[in-house]
Amino acid sequence: MQLSRRKFFTLAGASAAGTLMMSPLEALYARKANGESVFGGGYGPLVPDPNGLLDLPRGFQYRAFSRTGEMMSDGSPVPGGHDGMAAFPGPQNTVILVRNHELSPNSTTQVVGPNPYDPLCKGGTTTLQVGPNRQLLNHYASLSGTYRNCAGGPTPWGSWITCEENVSTPATNKPGNATNVSKSHGYNFEVPALATVPVNPVPLVAMGRFNHEAVAIDPKTGIVYETEDRGDGLLYRFIPSQRNNLSAGGTLQALKIKNMPQAKTFAGFPKRQPMPVEWVTIDNPDPATDTVRVEGFGKGAAQFTRGEGIWYGNREVYFCCSNGGSVDANGRPNGFGQVWRYLPDQDMIELFVEAKSAEELDGPDNIVVAPHGDLIICEDGNDEQFVVGVTPNGELYRLAKNAINDREFAGACFSPDGRTMFVNIQTPGITFAIWGPWKSQRGA
Repeated sequence: MQLSRRKFFTLAGASAAGTLMMSPLEALYARKANGESVFGGGYGPLVPDPNGLLDLPRGFQYRAFSRTGEMMSDGSPVPGGHDGMAAFPGPQNTVILVRNHELSPNSTTQVVGPNPYDPLCKGGTTTLQVGPNRQLLNHYASLSGTYRNCAGGPTPWGSWITCEENVSTPATNKPGNATNVSKSHGYNFEVPALATVPVNPVPLVAMGRFNHEAVAIDPKTGIVYETEDRGDGLLYRFIPSQRNNLSAGGTLQALKIKNMPQAKTFAGFPKRQPMPVEWVTIDNPDPATDTVRVEGFGKGAAQFTRGEGIWYGNREVYFCCSNGGSVDANGRPNGFGQVWRYLPDQDMIELFVEAKSAEELDGPDNIVVAPHGDLIICEDGNDEQFVVGVTPNGELYRLAKNAINDREFAGACFSPDGRTMFVNIQTPGITFAIWGPWKSQRGA
């Protein structure tokens, strides 16, 4: 099970308990370890789509909308790079989707808004309102002028934290370079789900300036856990000064394994062995250069290679390291991925699972818990792309196929009533609503 792609645990809109999240994954690994088949019947074979967009099992339907280039309700074209996304309850039984656009300054499309954070940057978010009949009611830019909005995470108070996966600054500009910027990047931004006009793009500076990937919030304490997509990245937590108000500032800290200062967790860690941790405070969360992780490591924080998606549930925090697990002859990480579990109440961390080979799945990316308990995984591999399900007993099945091209799926999430799954094909940029007999799965 290859975890070498980014954001395996970008859990857009996931809300089930941690045990529901991890039991299918544990069962999948157990089946492989015991030599059992990991393939199941799922909902049956995929039926070729006569429209050439999305192949689904018999009995399932889809509606495609908000395609790149279409005119949005605010008069601007739909940007490309559809990526991370979350679903929220809207007024009058509607669903609100807040959708990332992973765009760079040299991208051919952009999020057009009246108040961009950086006029040279083209990323941001759009917001979609979908009616009870799964018809798109309106869609519009909700944040603009940011750099590579890839992942993020929903908040308990009804907003989306969108993360910049880039740390460019004006000091890194080069004459005539198409990726030059006018402001510093590498921040989180908050977008309220019910905002009907573009938000004022305020960087959440105290949460750190680094190569952000995803966030997860503990609703009991308000603490935000953050991953860093670097080979020598750290795991952070942000303790806000005010609950439910991230813009009020707070304290940024990095995880340190007790009695193991500057631990490099890439390889050689035993699975299921809880280790006590402590947290070191980052004195300069907004440095001029990309040195937040350097400061943390200098204070003894542990390195996690390519921190990707992160998810909170049932008083547990899970996060993925996309190429941890082993190193090559030169000491560089080249594994198939790790999933770590942190227990806030005990201040303990453990290596939960570690992949051993690249089989069955082709670059698992976004993942979400379906209402019936399956994991739904978006692939980001090299050839045909599928949405794949994992049942609670560890069997894999294919739920959907990209019938357009070989570009990735992203942003899978379910409507609040659990009846509709929303997902994106990143390029050419299409959002889908999918529905069908979710509770009548065969072969589970």
